[in-house]
Amino acid sequence: MTSTVPNAVEHADEQQPPITMFGPDFPYAYDDFLAHPAGIGQVPATEHGTEVAVIGGGLSGIVAAYELMKMGLKPVVYEADQIGGRLRTVGFDGCDPSLTAEMGAMRFPPSSTALQHYIDLVGLETRPFPNPLAEATPSTVVDLKGESHYAETVADLPQVYRDVADAWARCLEEGADFSDMNRALRERDVPRIREIWSRLVEKLDNQTFYGFLCESEAFRSFRHREIFGQVGFGTGGWDTDFPNSILEILRVVYTEADDHHRGIVGGSQQLPLRLWEREPEKIVHWPYGTSLKALHVDGEPRPAVTRLGRTAGNGITVTDARGDIRTYRAAVFTAQSWMLLSKIDCDDSLFPIDHWTAIERTHYMESSKLFVPVDRPFWLDKDEETGRDVMSMTLTDRMTRGTYLLDNGPDRPAVICLSYTWCDDSLKWLPLSANERMEVMLKSLGEIYPKVDIRKHVIGNPVTVSWENEPYFMGAFKANLPGHYRYQRRLFTHFMQDRLPEDKRGIFLAGDDISWTAGWAEGAVQTALNAVWGVMHQLGGATDPTNPGPGDLYDEIAPVELPED
Repeated sequence: MTSTVPNAVEHADEQQPPITMFGPDFPYAYDDFLAHPAGIGQVPATEHGTEVAVIGGGLSGIVAAYELMKMGLKPVVYEADQIGGRLRTVGFDGCDPSLTAEMGAMRFPPSSTALQHYIDLVGLETRPFPNPLAEATPSTVVDLKGESHYAETVADLPQVYRDVADAWARCLEEGADFSDMNRALRERDVPRIREIWSRLVEKLDNQTFYGFLCESEAFRSFRHREIFGQVGFGTGGWDTDFPNSILEILRVVYTEADDHHRGIVGGSQQLPLRLWEREPEKIVHWPYGTSLKALHVDGEPRPAVTRLGRTAGNGITVTDARGDIRTYRAAVFTAQSWMLLSKIDCDDSLFPIDHWTAIERTHYMESSKLFVPVDRPFWLDKDEETGRDVMSMTLTDRMTRGTYLLDNGPDRPAVICLSYTWCDDSLKWLPLSANERMEVMLKSLGEIYPKVDIRKHVIGNPVTVSWENEPYFMGAFKANLPGHYRYQRRLFTHFMQDRLPEDKRGIFLAGDDISWTAGWAEGAVQTALNAVWGVMHQLGGATDPTNPGPGDLYDEIAPVELPED
């Protein structure tokens, strides 16, 4: 559904500042930092050309490498699979190359302003994403317990759905000071943000999403909770998140991360690929025309890392799949955290023991998708009897859960995401091949749309992914369980290494699962910038006084610290 959170605008004639992912845990203005004419920092000339290992070629790794290169350092990127990470765009064999499927990240909120900086930098275009009941979505069908409801706006749904939307708004207002926090985030009022959030973290860290609903008088009805779980808000049902910490959910709704989504025209993987090849206009030490690609032999990243260790002088020694061994004074690790526990042989001395505990406790969500190419956006055809679209964006409690219709214009080939599922709903698909999955999905959708022969429009083989089965990911994204706040704080604040023993410094954690907003590309960008600041600081560099970095302001905006005893 479209957003059901309260409206923070008190008066229609008042112009409110735009919302961004500005906190609430670490209210730092990454967008302003990136846009400042002074740049984001520099290292001493004696350090120019110093190699820095960047492990993982997803968005976080490529952003970190790009910014380190601009400072005059030499990033050495290691990538086990392909540049892009969970920004993975694939085509369909034998079909028009313009037909693509987003196997990972596919929709991005306007509040992702640091991400938008890089989207603009490489000249990519975005367009509205057809979420349930979004303005860009011609129609939506909500199908629960065998009963379907067709809607072009939320007003077209039965009253119970509006009651559920109202219950969610009341629940947020009464239990989480929604309007007050939303306003503080818009105004970047750091003292107020910290005041509200400090109280809520202490109060809610041990609470599940479902428990938060149950404690609200607005959601005393089980039926309302069930409908909310199946239909939800923003992008659809959220019952797969019910066991997770309510703090994870509040971060999303406060910053409107689940609203007004846009997709990247041509596919999201273009972003890291273009950054890999981009020649910055402002660059130190390296000649004009230098790119990350140009700094790597044959224009390719180094292969997978197989071992990470510490050596004399607090160096970080990296062994890759070809057996090459290199030692660096600094390294940035952006791959999935569990890789440090399984795929990569690591010295225990890489991190303090409490950081290892946090890595081990990281909780990941499963996620599956399946896409098929079709001959045209046939779903816009009108039913002769009802005058409605013959098929719609679909939310259902059947196996498919969420079905998205992605067109490239009338009478042009199009794409259907037949199913997008998370957690247990994703695990149900795991043993099935792509074709077996498609058959089950077509059967389910055939029960919702008995007049529509979807199969006759399919023009190519399906493509599918189950992220929990991907060897270098083992899950789609992090989602903290109740009581995990302290673990996440350790991982996020790891870039502040002056607080660590000298023999535990030099390797910096980054990536979206290190961020407070995992599952959103913005978190990958923000933690990359934190790591860049950390590397710069370690090598004796500094930011311009007019543009302090995240580490410079850390003491003013550090995440709430809960007691350990």
